[in-house]
Amino acid sequence: MPDRGTILITGSTDGLGLACATDLAAQGATVLLHGRSEERLRQARAAVGGTGDAELATYRADLSSLGAVRELADRILGDQDRLDVLVNNAGVVVPERQLSRDGYELTFAVNYLSHFLLTTLLLPLLERSAPARIVNVASVGQRPIDFDDVMLERSYEPIRAYCQSKLAQIMFTLELAEKLGDSGVTVNALHPATLMDTKMVRDSFGTVMSSVDEGKEATLRLVSSPDLDGVTGRYYDGQRESTADQQAYDADARRRLWQLSEALCGL
Repeated sequence: MPDRGTILITGSTDGLGLACATDLAAQGATVLLHGRSEERLRQARAAVGGTGDAELATYRADLSSLGAVRELADRILGDQDRLDVLVNNAGVVVPERQLSRDGYELTFAVNYLSHFLLTTLLLPLLERSAPARIVNVASVGQRPIDFDDVMLERSYEPIRAYCQSKLAQIMFTLELAEKLGDSGVTVNALHPATLMDTKMVRDSFGTVMSSVDEGKEATLRLVSSPDLDGVTGRYYDGQRESTADQQAYDADARRRLWQLSEALCGL
């Protein structure tokens, strides 16, 4: 893994994403910042750029729209000659059931489906840039997917929706690792830290248990540590390899989720 490279971080205008972007830019990486708001992107660029002569680019896209995800991927493919690391970090907690622009349950759409599509569309660039890495920011909070009610039409709970979407990320991680084989692109997932001091956590849970720095260190280890060269298809709790919910190790469930994701994304 090169010390310097081009790194895309979704949801990098605040919290964990911004903290990771700031450190990586200070180390000499070319950082591609993503957010939903032009104003927030300008603020993030100013904050990250203040660390030195950082090479930065900003990309605005609303991940609740699969069309916007496709446009984001097209812009990156058109702008960038390489992509060394993709960090799928953006996420939401939705108090009441809402639908995405495509008619899917919003938490599932933003936290998981948008990243499934974005990763799939950027894979050719990642493979040309190999060795490259994909890091999926998941959670220790995981709930098995009910394939008869993936969109939670029968019983919606915000935490259930969030935990389902995060397990989906981990299932995607393990399945993608198998599909990538020896391509030179690795993919791993992690729970960065429990209830980090971020706006989303404060607004959604009302309490914090760990610092953003703790989560940042765990995430950056997956981004650039030479100890993880060639390591793929793993789930980490902080900096320690761990075990996810048992559904993540059900090959039939992973294949079913993959096929559903392709259908929902129109792939």
